[in-house]
Amino acid sequence: MGKDYYAILGVSRDADDDTIKKAYRKLALKWHPDRNKDKPDVAHAKFQEIGEAYEVLSDKNKRAVFDQYGEEGLKGGAPPPGAEGFSGATGGFPGGGTFRFSTSGPGGAGGFHPSDADDIFKHFFESFGGMGGMGGMGGMGGMGGMDSGSMPGGFSFSTGGPSSGRRGFGRQQQSAFDGVQKPPAIKRPLPVSLEDLFKGAVKRLKVTRKLRDGATGRSVPTDKILTINIKPGWKAGTKVRFPGEGDELDNGQTQDIEFIIEEKPHPIYKREGDNLRMVIELSLLEALTGFQKTIKTLDGRTLSVNNTKTVVHSGQESRVPNEGMPNSKTGKKGDLLITYEVKFPTSLTDAQKEGLKKILT
Repeated sequence: MGKDYYAILGVSRDADDDTIKKAYRKLALKWHPDRNKDKPDVAHAKFQEIGEAYEVLSDKNKRAVFDQYGEEGLKGGAPPPGAEGFSGATGGFPGGGTFRFSTSGPGGAGGFHPSDADDIFKHFFESFGGMGGMGGMGGMGGMGGMDSGSMPGGFSFSTGGPSSGRRGFGRQQQSAFDGVQKPPAIKRPLPVSLEDLFKGAVKRLKVTRKLRDGATGRSVPTDKILTINIKPGWKAGTKVRFPGEGDELDNGQTQDIEFIIEEKPHPIYKREGDNLRMVIELSLLEALTGFQKTIKTLDGRTLSVNNTKTVVHSGQESRVPNEGMPNSKTGKKGDLLITYEVKFPTSLTDAQKEGLKKILT
């Protein structure tokens, strides 16, 4: 079964020229390869398909043949309705230019051959004097200020020949959307435990985005799972961006989604750069006579901390090398900083006081 050009553009079979132009503009801007560099193969195929659909439906002769014979008849050389022995005729290329369309018998030259999608895109906007001449088409403002030789945002285009490479139309070649204001990203906090920031983790997040239905133009909620690979050592404020995974706007642009890492409070550890800090409480007896404590690390190991030789003062610190947070760039770990807090008794008996006086004097 051949392609349905109406379905590709998301328009009804009785759509008028204005509706077809609006649908093409929206989809062409959305799927232009310069704007989908993360999925070039998919974007190129979609962009070419959208251009082919517009090239057919925007030309009354090609559209009439397609309506009667479908894609196979159009590309196989079926004559337009009412024509006999149609051969070697030409039809208007969208925005200027011609294409060749001829009937053929067995072994003939074939029928309609789609033009290069970049050329269709270029001619489409040039035919309106750049974006500035499209003010009469609803939802197409905001991109004026260009002369007739300019594309929106300085799109770059490629010729269809195998060795032609890229060539820029207009005054200079640029990447697409360089001059188009990108919509603001949707920003969401992502709370992450200190354990996950220490060891690394994989987070799978279900997001609901609004995509526009090509047929109705309405926003349709769509769920998608996004995967975030949290690297060991990431810090609060680290941003993870998913280009084009946000809501689709009326002008065909799609917002990015940006997650901002937030560090969840930990009951024991506090992060200070690449170091970790914790507090160990000691009784007065432990501070004076010695102690032994065990610490559970963020990755589940057990560390032993002890002191039997010196008196520990409240506020005193000790350092355990390489037991801090890993650095996300170097992998090197910081240190664990331990602060000792000595708890004094709230009261003493007379006998205890006398005993301390004898010991400490």
